[in-house]
Amino acid sequence: MNLPKRINIKNLSILLLALSAQTETIAQEPANDVTTPLHLLQPDYPTPYGAKSVEEITATLDRVYNFLDASTPATLVDSKSNKEVTNLKKLDENTIFAPGAFRLTSYEWGVTYAGMLLASEATGNPKYTNYTNDRIKLIADIAPYYWEQLKNKKDFPSPISSVLKPHALDDAGAICAAMIKAERAGIKADLRPLIDNFIDYISNKEFRFSDGTLARNRPQPNTLWLDDLFMSVPALAQMGKLTGEAKYYDDAVKQVAQFSERMFNKENGLYMHGWVMSMEEHPQYHWARANGWAVMTMVELLEVLPQNHPGYTKVLTQLRDHIKGLAPYQDGTGFWHQLIDRNDTYLETSATAIYTYAIARAINRGYIDKLAYSPVALLGWNAVATKVNSKGQVEGTCVGTGMGFDPAFYYYRPINVFAAHGYGPVMLAGAEIIHLLKNNDFEINDSSLQLKVRK
Repeated sequence: MNLPKRINIKNLSILLLALSAQTETIAQEPANDVTTPLHLLQPDYPTPYGAKSVEEITATLDRVYNFLDASTPATLVDSKSNKEVTNLKKLDENTIFAPGAFRLTSYEWGVTYAGMLLASEATGNPKYTNYTNDRIKLIADIAPYYWEQLKNKKDFPSPISSVLKPHALDDAGAICAAMIKAERAGIKADLRPLIDNFIDYISNKEFRFSDGTLARNRPQPNTLWLDDLFMSVPALAQMGKLTGEAKYYDDAVKQVAQFSERMFNKENGLYMHGWVMSMEEHPQYHWARANGWAVMTMVELLEVLPQNHPGYTKVLTQLRDHIKGLAPYQDGTGFWHQLIDRNDTYLETSATAIYTYAIARAINRGYIDKLAYSPVALLGWNAVATKVNSKGQVEGTCVGTGMGFDPAFYYYRPINVFAAHGYGPVMLAGAEIIHLLKNNDFEINDSSLQLKVRK
């Protein structure tokens, strides 16, 4: 290019812009199969791709822990004066748990207690176990007083009424299983009266079909809720482990078999949410979290069920069939949908966390093929981690849900950071993924996440 002898600032600017554009055009020739290794181009993943480090996962668990520790105090107060009650010999009808964001005796918190125990096991940090022990011990310490009051006055107000007088499997199963785990882990508290009370309710007082299947009479008479597998079986299984009595194992295995016979779709590998005896047709709404309760139930049962038990192989096969059914429905973001097989429903966090935990645990226990399923679990965790905000709150969790027989019911269930169902599953999932990473190596091999086979 020939330059003029005289040039002013304006012309110089124009010239430099022209040279820059010409250079940029040369440098940005379109990539093609000859000039560029196209297979190495970086995808625009909506969720982080690849295996997270143990440190990154622990940081996520710590955010959740810090939020929960602050928002669920292990403290009693007087409801009239709002003063802390520290002397357990001075409890009365005005004693309540200190106000917090979540209920310390709910089934959701039974899952959270179990998640905290597992987090200590995975990280070696006792603070998570202390979270569980402090709250469970408080429940146990005040129970004798309220039991004594209830002998004379059946409606005596109590902050642990659902513990002392359970009225549904929701009141009993999950928190009972967590208490037995805490008992086996060495908690210094007298939990056995509470455990026995829960098991008595599950075994002898909850409504059952004539064949012994645990059931409810809502929303219709003689209704099975898939959720009830988790609200009963892990507690029965843990009781079998605690006592060595086979009857608890037998009942647990029976529940899995009889629920599955009525509610599991062998063609797509998914469970329906509800089954009503009087219906001639059984509408199949494959609600994600209920399927989560089912798959977690089987993992929890196999954890303690003796391998020589006659039902062991059947439960293991059912677990494998369910995971095989769930995996293909995982969204490209790593989440599963609110209705698993309807991808126009929203992506739901609690179910994704439960599946991540159950699949990772099944891998770690050798129940399923780790080559095939490890990437599914790791992607699931990466998705869940994006929903733990800077405050440690879990976003994207469906609120408590009854049973419906139309799509709108499930499509439009609200989500909320105070839906308690999300917190325990996130703790469980992160802890189990830590175990998975400690026992295996992963790499990006030809652009995709792969288990690195040790030679």
